[in-house]
Amino acid sequence: MIALVFFWIPVIALVYSYVLYPLVLHMLSSGKQPNRIVFHDTGNLPRVTVLMALHNEEDVLREKIASILESNFPPDNLRVLIGSDASTDRTNEILKDISSSVSSIRCFYFNNRKGKSLIINELAGMVDEGILIITDANVMMERDAVFHMVKHFKNKEIGLVDSNMMHKGLKDCGISVPENAYISREVRIKYAESLIWGTMMGPFGGCYAIRKKLYSDVPDLFLVDDFFINMKVIISGHKAIIEPKAVVFEDVSNSLLEEFKRKIRIAAGNFQNLGYFFRSVFAGIPGLMFSFISHKVLRWLGPFFLISIFMSSIWLSREQSFYMYMLVFQICVLILPLIDYLLGKIKIHIIILRFITHFISMNFALLVGFIKFLKGVKTNVWQPTRRNQ
Repeated sequence: MIALVFFWIPVIALVYSYVLYPLVLHMLSSGKQPNRIVFHDTGNLPRVTVLMALHNEEDVLREKIASILESNFPPDNLRVLIGSDASTDRTNEILKDISSSVSSIRCFYFNNRKGKSLIINELAGMVDEGILIITDANVMMERDAVFHMVKHFKNKEIGLVDSNMMHKGLKDCGISVPENAYISREVRIKYAESLIWGTMMGPFGGCYAIRKKLYSDVPDLFLVDDFFINMKVIISGHKAIIEPKAVVFEDVSNSLLEEFKRKIRIAAGNFQNLGYFFRSVFAGIPGLMFSFISHKVLRWLGPFFLISIFMSSIWLSREQSFYMYMLVFQICVLILPLIDYLLGKIKIHIIILRFITHFISMNFALLVGFIKFLKGVKTNVWQPTRRNQ
């Protein structure tokens, strides 16, 4: 009986989080209208400050700053604060060149690595009011992206607005296609959460807007700053939403190893946030507990569910043939990433195998990240994921 519980409860939890929860959101959001209390033109918009933390971004920096300055947002209402986090390439040289000719850009140079979140904390502390847009150097904005994010802040209930992240540089030979599919699906889920309750479960971090008065300093050693900031906004009683028209572009990682390392860091940060916010989600904010547990907690517990299913299958297979078949199925699935790797070596790329590899590696990264969390996070500094691979 106990073995049955350890088999079926995890199966139900995984199916619910990955399949049933999105279906429930689709039904609940059907007919829901997005926020209609918006600025319709650029005549009465709030002041916006773009914040960026950089480390060795010489390859994309000029293009990034151009995408900000070429925005159709009123230039008198837009300024940029940039912190260079002990960059060792030409990043500082480029910043000095640009800031010398553009008065709306101010740059700050840090000699010792501090990490993105601490740099953003410092930059945010230099702003008194208005709207902050926190963005990464490798995320390029469409001309109207800033306006489409900021327009929602006419509604006093809106505290944070995420952009619509799209990807470029997809390649059949790597992990970018399933990663892009996963993120695109996450965008749809987060948009539904926005429509129903305004409890979007975390921006993607590459480009989002927040009211300055709602910005909370990210604690030292926290690894997933965007989720922390987002949860603070929701717990304050404000809404966090995503705006599909605020389109930005990022070159998605194509390397399984690079993406695996990134997801380990994110996983450790996820468990930090789980411990920090677990009690807060029961505060009675509509939709928060439901979306937090359904969308995030059950996903974060995925590797433990998979281990439980596998181990209970071994025990139950001695008694019923069904569980023997399930055990064989799981073993076959675990072998598929190796087959995918070997086929890739001879230039054969089967997309379904790549998706299975992505799912298994993502859950393995969650497990490694949990172990890292238990050991204690020693630093929030990391090397940016290599792009254009």
